[in-house]
Amino acid sequence: MGGGMARQLLAAGYSLCCFDPRAEVLHELSEAGAEPAASANEVANAAQVIILSLPKAVFVEAVMSDIAADIQPGSIVLDTSTSEPATSQRMAALGEQRGFTFVDGPVSGGPAAANAGTMTMLLGGDRVAIDTMKPVLDVLTAKTVFVGGSGAGHAAKIANNMLCAANLVLVAEAVRLGESCGVQAQDLLEGVNAGSGRSGVSEVNFPKWVLNGAFDSGFTMELMRKDVGLAIKLAQESGVELAGFKPIADVWLTDSEHVPNSADFNEIVKPKP
Repeated sequence: MGGGMARQLLAAGYSLCCFDPRAEVLHELSEAGAEPAASANEVANAAQVIILSLPKAVFVEAVMSDIAADIQPGSIVLDTSTSEPATSQRMAALGEQRGFTFVDGPVSGGPAAANAGTMTMLLGGDRVAIDTMKPVLDVLTAKTVFVGGSGAGHAAKIANNMLCAANLVLVAEAVRLGESCGVQAQDLLEGVNAGSGRSGVSEVNFPKWVLNGAFDSGFTMELMRKDVGLAIKLAQESGVELAGFKPIADVWLTDSEHVPNSADFNEIVKPKP
């Protein structure tokens, strides 16, 4: 995701300083025109807008702890990771202490959207900082939605991915139900997508990655299992009962051992052998 965003910014004429611990990724970005940095600290010291694209909240905290002293006053940190609301709130408080602004802006659309500049971004944090970043956001996204204060972006993203995880399981069951009655999957989905049962999964995931057997969205089972776990954790911390989602979470977390973490997340639709 980070690489796709970087290439979009370079194509739009932005000067970009990048760091990735994987030498091959840094080399690819350098070949595309980015200035490679020796460390994340070097990026923090040089950039006015710092974009994070990391796998988990623990990495966001670790990187921010490492670079906070090098971030220049007045800079903006945009966290596009799927992180946790409490992490964003702590980082925003750290920014207030040190003179920079931390904005949570998790993204949807996967690697394909990152490479095309068509992601959706859910934004939480200081509205003035978000407005300041608008030219950058316009390059990276097709749509941005401001959802509230610090942490709101990540809360909304967790809720979004919770629904995506649920819909994958439910649409797969609907397809199997239709097929048991002699209805072809394509025909069933055409009917569903013309009615009230439609979703992003029935309209996009199944036609694009499931029915054709491609399973190449670029988003892994490991990442979606992480996001499902984040939804359960956030609900526990917030005192919210997820009675409908818990059985589906079990499908992802405990009842799908036949699908490895490295597989495409859409492979959750495959029945147990």
